[in-house]
Amino acid sequence: MTILFDLDGTLIDSTEAILESFGVAFRSFGDEIPSDELIKAQIGYPLDVMFVTLGVASERASEYVEAYKQHYRKISCAKTVLLPYAKESLELASKYATLGVVTTKTAKYSIELLEYNDIMHYFSVLVGREDVQNPKPHPEPILKALSKLQIDTKDVWMIGDTCMDIVSAKSANIQGIAVTSGYASKESLQSCTDSDKIVDNTLKAVQFITL
Repeated sequence: MTILFDLDGTLIDSTEAILESFGVAFRSFGDEIPSDELIKAQIGYPLDVMFVTLGVASERASEYVEAYKQHYRKISCAKTVLLPYAKESLELASKYATLGVVTTKTAKYSIELLEYNDIMHYFSVLVGREDVQNPKPHPEPILKALSKLQIDTKDVWMIGDTCMDIVSAKSANIQGIAVTSGYASKESLQSCTDSDKIVDNTLKAVQFITL
């Protein structure tokens, strides 16, 4: 068995660091900062997509992304915490499955965060934004993770907090289960998966899968 995890809203809460870094990026170009709610609604998408959705011209998105990253790398560890039951879920999952991370975050920063929170050792693979051409909801990130693990799509699960995770799982021909600990409402998750595959947190998700 293999279980893949999303990061933001699934295992970690880096909302404070994300919002602060978006604020710094917009201020650095003299722009008005979008509301916290508008920014949080986009978390899970790649940064360039987020900035364009928030009003930045597509040809300038890379400048904003760089400004964001310059600040984020300074504060991310100090302003990121594990979500409730995250570590317990990994302890349980590791008894039954090979574990991996599939995220739209930069892999370098993801590894730093996981090491800082002492959970990187649970994972055999991590696929970040720079590892693929097509991020979630495309199946490429999941398929890339499975390729690195040298396994097929049999008995593989993806746990995530948005429909992007679930759609990516379905497109990669694996099973998905959604958690409401992140940025999508239960109602929005019901649009992409069955109600019995929507749970409160990763521990309940792992218990659903393994027990």
